[in-house]
Amino acid sequence: MRSTTRSASSSDSSERCPCGLPAPYPRCCGRLHDGSATAARPEELMRSRYSAFVRRDEAYLLRTWHPETRPASIDFAPSLRWLGLTVLSSSDGGTFGTEGTVEFRARYRDANGPGELHENSRFTRDEGRWVYVDGAISD
Repeated sequence: MRSTTRSASSSDSSERCPCGLPAPYPRCCGRLHDGSATAARPEELMRSRYSAFVRRDEAYLLRTWHPETRPASIDFAPSLRWLGLTVLSSSDGGTFGTEGTVEFRARYRDANGPGELHENSRFTRDEGRWVYVDGAISD
């Protein structure tokens, strides 16, 4: 995912979180982005990663990407703007699960107009923390 909105350093305590949950950003994904909390479930990590794409927080995205599939950097397309997220399903293997999936749709607008990314993402635990492994794009 790529974005063109505000930087990760800008936040207002009343700003709604980009992930779609009703909590303000600092109490939702902001606490994951700043390192004061870690994701308890794959869906929480996926929502925080979506918010990080919206906010162009490359450091967080790389930190939460599995080392075996992590790119060297992230290319944020200047014309792309993320507009909304819908989580369709998620699984985390239960309390002691080590693998999980999240299917989602993320709406965007770019130079070609509106679009939608439909992905089934895979997550695993790495050193006790959930990390993104990869995703299969669907139509």
